Amino acid sequence: MSKLKQTIKIITPDTTISTQDRGLNYGDGFFTTASVVNSVVEHWDLHKARLEECAQRLFFPELDLTAIEREVNHAISDTQTGISKIVITRGAGGRGYGLPDTPSIQVLISIMPAVSHYKSWQQQGVSLAVSDVKLAHQPLLAGLKTLNRLEQVLIKKQMSSLECDDVVVLDYDNNVIECSAANLFAIKDGQVMSPKLDRCGITGVYLSALCDKLAIEFKAIQLDELLAMDAVFMCNSLMGVVPVARIADTQFDIECSKALLAAQFAKESV
Repeated sequence: MSKLKQTIKIITPDTTISTQDRGLNYGDGFFTTASVVNSVVEHWDLHKARLEECAQRLFFPELDLTAIEREVNHAISDTQTGISKIVITRGAGGRGYGLPDTPSIQVLISIMPAVSHYKSWQQQGVSLAVSDVKLAHQPLLAGLKTLNRLEQVLIKKQMSSLECDDVVVLDYDNNVIECSAANLFAIKDGQVMSPKLDRCGITGVYLSALCDKLAIEFKAIQLDELLAMDAVFMCNSLMGVVPVARIADTQFDIECSKALLAAQFAKESV
């Protein structure tokens, strides 16, 4: 499919979007959320790669990423620390679920304040429960950050009744997949590992960045295996790496966890 029309909007209180937009009606789109530090988007190359992969796998036309990058940089020029969210939809058009012959890609850029409590999480660790809401398998969408996030909405709703900072989310085979809005990785006997995301879940940008610094093995992990790890961490682009202090009734020594992770970084940097 050739490159077609692309409209970029920096979101303000006066921004409007068509009620016929396919992102609004069908979740026909994708997004990425990035940390802004000193007016620079962290891991921008990986965020661009995510947008490219989503566009290709969802049969969007080729994105004009140069124009998107220019507008993002303009939007964050006065932001020392914050969050940039880029939402991309297929725009309005098509009959029902059918794709429009000439899609009009909509790019919506939002700038938001940074999340204040992540720094304390990094120092003190987090407490995780296990979610009763499980993820369905759909390999065609696995790894992608699409606009279809109703599973996560239900996960957050159930989480609100629990005494925890976040939850471990499983699939219907009871494999560990992720947290409500972050990836998981763990250390066992000197090996770093993370759940396979080939049937469901989201491949996070921060996890991808860690793969450049750590030798991470992606494998099926059951809950009992996760609980037996020497250290467990959650991560995403906004929180960075956060040690897990507790999962259900299992405790982890976060100072030991931090030391184990530091040793892994030191080993891989040699």
